[in-house]
Amino acid sequence: MQEVDQITRFLHTVPMFQGLNERQLNRLAKRFKERTYTKGETIVTQGTLGIGLFIIEKGKVEAVREHNDGSKSVVNTLGPTDFFGELSLLDEAPRTASVVAAEDTTCLVLTQLDFMSALQEDADIPIVMLKELAKRFRRLMENL
Repeated sequence: MQEVDQITRFLHTVPMFQGLNERQLNRLAKRFKERTYTKGETIVTQGTLGIGLFIIEKGKVEAVREHNDGSKSVVNTLGPTDFFGELSLLDEAPRTASVVAAEDTTCLVLTQLDFMSALQEDADIPIVMLKELAKRFRRLMENL
């Protein structure tokens, strides 16, 4: 398990957190838990409730969407510093896709409960994060 200062340094490299200052990053870093997954392991399952945000430290994952006819398609491939599950920090809707480890993968996980706790301590954190989420949404819309 990494120490808080190592996690803080890593969070500096994650686009969603780049606008946060050292104190804010440290506050969040204390709440992340490290999880490892083996190649082929399902990290999150489409249709289930999300527990929070996952940031890939090392490895690679594929976001897989299952369609009504039972077919599946890879909708995204993510690697180090990429993240998924950010919507589950804000709502309690089911996952829109499954995420499967394409190779052995290590993630930092921030639960919704821990995220909400951090927000109570520093209300500026979500403003920075929401700006990055808005950029991500715009890029998605441009690709449609």
